[in-house]
Amino acid sequence: MTTETIALPADWRDFLALTKPRVMTLVVFTGLCGMLAAPVAIHPVIGFVAILCIALGAGAAGALNQWYEADIDAQMKRTRGRPLPAGRMRRDSALHFGVGLAVFSVLLMGLATNLLAAGILAVSILFYVFIYTIWLKPRTPQNIVIGGAAGAFPPLLGWAAATGSVAPLPLLLFALVFLWTPPHFWALALFVKTDYANAGIPMLPVVAGERATRTQIGLYTIPMAVAAIAPWPLGLTGAIYGGVAVAATAWVALLAARITFRTTGVDDRMRPEKRLFAYSIAYLFILFGAVVVDRWLA
Repeated sequence: MTTETIALPADWRDFLALTKPRVMTLVVFTGLCGMLAAPVAIHPVIGFVAILCIALGAGAAGALNQWYEADIDAQMKRTRGRPLPAGRMRRDSALHFGVGLAVFSVLLMGLATNLLAAGILAVSILFYVFIYTIWLKPRTPQNIVIGGAAGAFPPLLGWAAATGSVAPLPLLLFALVFLWTPPHFWALALFVKTDYANAGIPMLPVVAGERATRTQIGLYTIPMAVAAIAPWPLGLTGAIYGGVAVAATAWVALLAARITFRTTGVDDRMRPEKRLFAYSIAYLFILFGAVVVDRWLA
């Protein structure tokens, strides 16, 4: 006699969990800062709708990611409590929810703002789902390096929604998030390496080892620091942003250096890695907030 796992009726909290709300917070914030840093004012109602579209687009990408990776999530301690591996939702429900959010967010962005912003939003969703989730993540340890572009679109989105164009400043902010992603996620991967190994995901610590991963964290921190500080000497921001960027980047570089040059196994609780992971999130909030403050006070 065989038994089947019957999905329980999902409630609103499960659908919310599909959207990865903690990740969405950073996405929305960087998109909002890109909008507020733009040289033109946007009507508050249109601005609200644009940010809503960015949030819905991010949620759609998160839902489709969990739909595709349900079997992988079930093998990882960190993710097995999500709605799909926990059996609280059917996979087709997550698929329909994600596709519906994606289509609605892109159409609404195009109607409320402009076609450029809608196009960037569509590309960001498709990139995260097809390039990162389906193609890169299960196949190469470079998944985070290339896939980092998926999370780097929001400042471009916010700027494009306000102006209908792109410019050097949002492109640099795109580069900042793109280069920030590998050290941020490799720090996480170091202290959840066993999870990734059990799930068969070729994250860098799994396939290349901890020593190589720590070295790569240090190496990627260098161009990230350049991208973070560059808007100031290039005249795209003022001294307010410049001062904050130098100080905040110096601290993140120090944390990265501690990981890069420490001996493997000195602290099996991975304290430096956990500190870098946690601070790197705050780091982006600090830098993007400084962009807006600099724009409005300069």
